[in-house]
Amino acid sequence: MSAITEPLLNVAGLHVRYGELVALREVSLSVSEGEVVCIIGPNGAGKSTLLAAIAGGVAPSKGTIRFRGQNVVDKSPEKIARLGLSLVPEGRHIFGSLTVEENLLIGASRHADRREVAEDLRRVLDYFVALKERRATPASRLSGGEQQMLAIARALMTRAPMLLVDEPSLGLAPKVTAQIMAMLAHLRDQTGLTVLLVEQNVRSALSIADTGIVMSLGQIVTATDAATLRGDEKLRHAYLGF
Repeated sequence: MSAITEPLLNVAGLHVRYGELVALREVSLSVSEGEVVCIIGPNGAGKSTLLAAIAGGVAPSKGTIRFRGQNVVDKSPEKIARLGLSLVPEGRHIFGSLTVEENLLIGASRHADRREVAEDLRRVLDYFVALKERRATPASRLSGGEQQMLAIARALMTRAPMLLVDEPSLGLAPKVTAQIMAMLAHLRDQTGLTVLLVEQNVRSALSIADTGIVMSLGQIVTATDAATLRGDEKLRHAYLGF
């Protein structure tokens, strides 16, 4: 009899409050290793709050968050990151005065072996050819799409097996958004990377996701495979606007 494998990330009965405002109510989800899960829904649904709670930036009032079998509720963002969860925040938060390479090396700051860091840098730049060509360029001179690629690449330099990616298409043209999504799918397929993705561009997110989760008013409305969600016209019209 085969053993039951626990999901890489498991969230159960999560509640988050901001004073009297209930931002998340009884949220439960799981993400398996090597899976891309997208969270979609209208503005104010609680999507970014959920990522913040998982990453340790917001303290839940109730519920559990288990990553790699450990309950990470009440752990600091730094300790959660060291366990292997890397957040790519909305707005990218790159260091504009530093070069592309210097930004990437910040992601590797916890690793002491210089040879391994150099190998990680080579590998990550091979994934992001546009960054490889501009590794000596100040990050402030990159396009919006290149800056988003840099934010993802920096997260990969941490060697985290799972990324939390918040609104990567924000402010980007549809063509660039498609490139970002294709890169996330490629990383999943080639490296086994696990991704929990919050995204307003519903079509683009569902095109690469294995599972889609719809949120509204701080709760999960439905969670199903992405192909089923793409074909559910009633649900799409009710919550996603297309």
